Amino acid sequence: QVQLVESGGGMVQAGGSLKLSCAASGGTFSSYAMAWLRQAPGKEREFVSGISRNGWVIRYSDSVKGRFTISRDNAKNTVTLQMNGLKPDDTAVYYCAAGLVIDTTSRAWNYWGQGTQVTVSS
Repeated sequence: QVQLVESGGGMVQAGGSLKLSCAASGGTFSSYAMAWLRQAPGKEREFVSGISRNGWVIRYSDSVKGRFTISRDNAKNTVTLQMNGLKPDDTAVYYCAAGLVIDTTSRAWNYWGQGTQVTVSS
């Protein structure tokens, strides 16, 4: 059983930056692909970015490509999401997730954190 805890959310003005972190425990971190997904009010949860177990494969949604960067440190059991050029449309609860492979569908991910709120004001 993997436990995931996100941190780093907050409020920022449009154009600003935030860095989200996710700390994993209770499992073999390097055995899991990791991802960030987000859910805005009234919308379905959507894939933001994913990274393979060894970090060699990375995927981004079209909406964040070029602005967000995902990375992982298997020695520290952490995955981070550097978010630059934030827009009001990025406002959502951001979730860290662990699974077997990178998949853009929410149901493919086996373990979830509690989420962290990101609010971008215009």
